[in-house]
Amino acid sequence: MAQIHHFDHGWITPTVSYVLSVLGSMLGLTCAVRFRSAAGRGERVWWLTLGSVSIGGTAIWSMHFVAMMGFAVVGTPIRYDVGLTAASALLAVFAVGVGLAIALLGKGAQNLRIVTGGVVAGLGVAAMHYTGMAAMKLNGDVTYGMSRVGLSIGIAVVAAAVALWLAVTVRRPIVIFAAALVMGIAVNGMHFTGMTAMSVSTRPAAGDLPGATASGMLVPIGLAVVFGIIGLAYALMSAPTEEDRAAAAYLAQRRQEAAARIPRQTAPETTMGGGLRSSAWTYRDRSSR
Repeated sequence: MAQIHHFDHGWITPTVSYVLSVLGSMLGLTCAVRFRSAAGRGERVWWLTLGSVSIGGTAIWSMHFVAMMGFAVVGTPIRYDVGLTAASALLAVFAVGVGLAIALLGKGAQNLRIVTGGVVAGLGVAAMHYTGMAAMKLNGDVTYGMSRVGLSIGIAVVAAAVALWLAVTVRRPIVIFAAALVMGIAVNGMHFTGMTAMSVSTRPAAGDLPGATASGMLVPIGLAVVFGIIGLAYALMSAPTEEDRAAAAYLAQRRQEAAARIPRQTAPETTMGGGLRSSAWTYRDRSSR
């Protein structure tokens, strides 16, 4: 068996991957709060989509990709199938989106919906992880210890269920931050548990490996993640909150009440002959009507 390094660059990659998972979790949970206070169907779909991208794309898949930057196998280079790598990202976003929809949409049987959504999202996240692993090309044969694989899937399901429960219940920023710290630990725990299940038997190189290097994909994926996070943060900051809507409704009501108390000036009435019936202007209060 070949020697495997999970932290080939030291603690840089696990630290960055944890920060990404916490940041994505914070954005996703905040989107869930906005979803619960959304005024219409279109707005709920918008926040559901952003929450799926935040948790599935940033907290889970981006964390997975950064952590893989520190993965190395002694005796063989590693290349990545770009198509499978992109498919794993879409799978993570889709699975989290379905899980969020199950947990957030509807009114009855909340606990059952959370558990069901957690199972769906957790299995999807585990599928994302092993699809990303299947995208690796190296000079060797890869095998997995099934007990560790089962444990990683179990962690993924439990972590997803807890994430959905938090998405349904939390509101306060300090609670969201604490929940994101816990979610970051769970996401990273699932990833590295799955990675420890992997064993590699190297073989002589038969030619150049197809695919892209991790460093070659770092720039486009890194830019996508950075601009995605900026866009998500801007969407959250620019969207009106529940307090903003309540304040706007209160001000609108006060303006209506003030307008109703202002007297309205009317034109002088005339007689059939064209003369003025009254030489003074008359005032009527709108409220008298």
